Amino acid sequence: MTSPYLPKRAARSLWFPLRGLRHHALLWGDLQQVTPDRPLRVLMHGWMDLGASFQFVVDGLDPVRPVLAADWRGFGQTAAPAADAYWFPDYLGDLDALLDAVSPELPVDLLGHSMGGNVVMAYAGVRPQRVRRLINLEGFGLPDVPADDAPARLVRWLDELKAPAMLRDYDSAAAVAERLRKSNPRLSPEHAEWLATHWAAPAADGRWQLRADAAHKRINPVPYRAAEAVAMWRRIAAPVLWVEGRETRIASAWAGRYPRAEFDARLAVVPTLERAVIDDAGHMLHHDQPEALAAVIEKFWRA
Repeated sequence: MTSPYLPKRAARSLWFPLRGLRHHALLWGDLQQVTPDRPLRVLMHGWMDLGASFQFVVDGLDPVRPVLAADWRGFGQTAAPAADAYWFPDYLGDLDALLDAVSPELPVDLLGHSMGGNVVMAYAGVRPQRVRRLINLEGFGLPDVPADDAPARLVRWLDELKAPAMLRDYDSAAAVAERLRKSNPRLSPEHAEWLATHWAAPAADGRWQLRADAAHKRINPVPYRAAEAVAMWRRIAAPVLWVEGRETRIASAWAGRYPRAEFDARLAVVPTLERAVIDDAGHMLHHDQPEALAAVIEKFWRA
């Protein structure tokens, strides 16, 4: 049995009615401490993750500055929509509504990981006045989808709609923690055990179920257009920090369909860009090296 992980900085849950859904967020600190010189720090998680996943990084951030980490729709404790599919623009709409609720007058320091990184980059391009400084943790975007692939993509989506989407359940929180460490061996046992109780919850039958809507597993019927993403990235006014794990391999993740050179060409359109690499870290760098990542984040946000 490992020693239990104890957060250095406690969070409390906040709930917001946004766009017809009950949204959940964690807040470290007091929103009354937000000032123009010390804006709210907002953290947005990636696919199949949740806001609590940032706890290990928040431990290393300035304890005076308030930090908010929200759960996207259908993840964590935020409600899932009645629809059976998810649309990328809804994430931007949810983020816009969230910022109106927590920082209506002042821009924020915004961070996103993976899917969340893609969302915050797009958001900062269409709402540049709402973001003071932006951090993208491995939000690489996606391979460009040729127009000729659109019919087959829609066929696959229609076929997937005919069967219920399912997520695996688990015997116990310990089994969830084991699954987390199997996916990412760099995640420490004590962090995995703590995270498991947030990532999943016991159902009426005693089985532990993931706090995620299984409909997220369905293919997105709307093809990803790289040119549209680049057009938004080009409009970002905030200074941007790009952070990646040294062990991340984008080309292998996409089986060669998305070469690193193509991503670097996209990122080059961002007007004001800094880069950082975290050693001994892969895609889940906020789990792999939270202290090192916190130091990089703090330095950029204090600049």
